[in-house]
Amino acid sequence: MRFMIIRKSDSNMETGALPDNGLLAAVGRYYQDMRDAGVLLAGEWLRPTASSARIVATQNKQTVIDGPFTELKELIAGFILIEVPSLEEAIRWARRCPTLTGAVDAQAEIRQVLEASDFPADCADPLTLHASKQIATDAEKLLHPATTV
Repeated sequence: MRFMIIRKSDSNMETGALPDNGLLAAVGRYYQDMRDAGVLLAGEWLRPTASSARIVATQNKQTVIDGPFTELKELIAGFILIEVPSLEEAIRWARRCPTLTGAVDAQAEIRQVLEASDFPADCADPLTLHASKQIATDAEKLLHPATTV
């Protein structure tokens, strides 16, 4: 199962302040531990919302709103994508994150990623065109179970 650990933003991150060398080294060791365990798929920090935009779609209309955005509790500062056998294991990895030690107020959300097998069988064909290579490959396997892709 794939899980995304979503690091919520905070006022310090929204200033654009970059992590110091100590935190960068700790995060590097954390990522290396996940690579060594074979669970890390991706991980990225995001720039502050001052250099961002939001698209609001409603009533067949799109509105583009330029950042910065003020509702910190709803903003994402970064993410880690891991593949582990359970939510409990994903929580264990998230709790080890150096940015979530409690030294500063911080939050993370752990969400399971939808897999091709979570969709009804009649969705397999369109899923083969999905942006996620993982979903597209898994959907192809659902369509042609006897062959390997």
